[in-house]
Amino acid sequence: MARTTAKILVFFALWLAATPLRAQIVFEPAAWDFGTIRETDGRVSHTFRGVNRGTAPVVLLDVVTSCGCTVPEFSKRPLLPGEETAVKVTFDPAGRPGIFEKELGVYSAERRKIATLTIRGTVAPRPKSLEELYPVDAGGGLRLAQTLCALSYLYPGSPKQASVGYVNASQRSVRLELRPRTESGVVEVRYPQRIEPGERGEINFIARIPAAEPRYGTLRDAMEVLVDGRTEGTLLTVHAIGVDTPPKQGAPRPVSELSENILKFGTVKYGKGAQRRTFALRNTGTAPLVVRAVEHDDRIATSLAPGARIAPGGRLEASVTFDPAQAEFGPASAFLVVVTDDPDRPMRRLRITAIVEE
Repeated sequence: MARTTAKILVFFALWLAATPLRAQIVFEPAAWDFGTIRETDGRVSHTFRGVNRGTAPVVLLDVVTSCGCTVPEFSKRPLLPGEETAVKVTFDPAGRPGIFEKELGVYSAERRKIATLTIRGTVAPRPKSLEELYPVDAGGGLRLAQTLCALSYLYPGSPKQASVGYVNASQRSVRLELRPRTESGVVEVRYPQRIEPGERGEINFIARIPAAEPRYGTLRDAMEVLVDGRTEGTLLTVHAIGVDTPPKQGAPRPVSELSENILKFGTVKYGKGAQRRTFALRNTGTAPLVVRAVEHDDRIATSLAPGARIAPGGRLEASVTFDPAQAEFGPASAFLVVVTDDPDRPMRRLRITAIVEE
């Protein structure tokens, strides 16, 4: 057996050295559509069959895919011209509902890509449990789909709506109350005061800034969830950013730019006192830029203030002061949020970093 194998290898070596031959594997078909498969049915497989249509032997080195959900099986036995080979591809649909399409590259021993295989199909999702659909346990049998509603930019006179799904998973009627903890004054909430067993529905939020009374910067409403008068500490939060209504198409527009995205204070001593760095806010647009809001926490301060105006093509130098006595030892990170009347990107964030040492 060993002598036979040695003779075959010598034959291949002499053949390849003496003749400028070329290996070519053709898979027909090179694509396979599984159609619709169910996630609950588990893995599915298809075997691609290829033929060496070249004039030289070929060895499959690897079949490469970018997704761990797709696993190939193949032989590395030398394939003579005219011989067939098989590549079995197994796809795992678990956790991958919807349409899929995966490509696999077939490589020869010369590390050359000689074929591409494709599998595709649609995964019908498995039915989700009540806990998956409503992962937040608010207590008393009441479950919520989420706790945060992010509304992004909120324009004067243009209300936005959001909702949080709920279900009463208990066998009894429960009483719901949302107790305000933080109020912006722009959010209205609508919800049932009593929820029957098994009942599903939505808690609805409407955020509205009056057209004649613009508000700028972060708008946050937080409500504590009480079920039958008791709370598990669950908070429902509605978050928005008040900005200007964008100008009409074709009108002059300001464009805001920060001179840097990160302001580094480096290593600072805890008792050394406040440290100062500078940055610039530029207006590269065609209309004056107005600063509407400036937000930060107690660890930093800034000379930039609401109402500052920057002419088209101009810039405004501003300072940031970092107080290490307000931070803990070790790496520190904070954000300076600047809201302007730039219609395309009203909010800019400057990250502040430092390392506080004793």
